[in-house]
Amino acid sequence: MMLPKAVLALVLVIHSFPATASPSPKSESRAENPIEISIEIDLRNNKLKVLDPEHNLLKTYPIALGKIGTPTPTGDYVVINKYKNWGSGFGTRWIGLNVPWGTYGIHGTNRPHSIGHDASHGCIRMLNAHVEGLYEWVKIGTKVSIPGHVLGELHQPPRRLAKGYSGGEVLLLQNRLRAAGYYAGPCNGRFSSSTELAMKTYEKEHDLPIDGVLSEHDYVALGLVE
Repeated sequence: MMLPKAVLALVLVIHSFPATASPSPKSESRAENPIEISIEIDLRNNKLKVLDPEHNLLKTYPIALGKIGTPTPTGDYVVINKYKNWGSGFGTRWIGLNVPWGTYGIHGTNRPHSIGHDASHGCIRMLNAHVEGLYEWVKIGTKVSIPGHVLGELHQPPRRLAKGYSGGEVLLLQNRLRAAGYYAGPCNGRFSSSTELAMKTYEKEHDLPIDGVLSEHDYVALGLVE
């Protein structure tokens, strides 16, 4: 059957303009997230929590944390850099934090079996698929809170510290030695030669074993533990 010329023209016009495709979920997931989020690390349960500005929970991810000898640093930090495929062992994404005594961050892993355990050198490990999603949420300046005692879990003895170590406990030691008049160097969380010398001076004047190592008796003498 022959179509009228007017109808035929309308059909040709419609077919000459392709339909506009709706954005796919994949494209939407890569868009800039308009919500200002913050991150909280649950050290006790090995979880990373994504929170909205009212502190409502948006998302929870399982994570791996630092081992007893290389704990994840407690405190309040911010994101200072973001990289894709930063290096071997860091998975597909890196989110760096402004920890003053070392390079720490939230990153992926090539050891997915470690997630849920205390297995890292202090960084926060995530499954690659999870950190890729988180990467799209965070921006430079995103707040990351890691609540906890600087000396670690109450049921665990504090770390034995010596020259070359770093961490919140070292920062605590430096501040305590400075307040007591034994240390004049920078309080930066790095156990340097000047920290060791101040430790030895303190030990000598308090009849403690003079080795420059922060051991249990030093913790007690300095009033860091009871």
